Amino acid sequence: MTNSLIKIKVNGDDISINKGLSIFDLIKNFKIQPSKIAVELNGEIIPKSSYNIEIKENNNIEIVHFIGGG
Repeated sequence: MTNSLIKIKVNGDDISINKGLSIFDLIKNFKIQPSKIAVELNGEIIPKSSYNIEIKENNNIEIVHFIGGG
């Protein structure tokens, strides 16, 4: 049995992930709190309510952390 991997780009880095993962799964795998980030998928900001979108081959994902300051 072969494991289905797809190639994507996350914050400029090429990575391989299991086929069928959602944006939420990816965030969970990176141990990131969803409340402290914004996610851009192929140039479009994704609302948190849509993090269940399945990631597709060659998707480009940017994960941006909110940083407080003054």
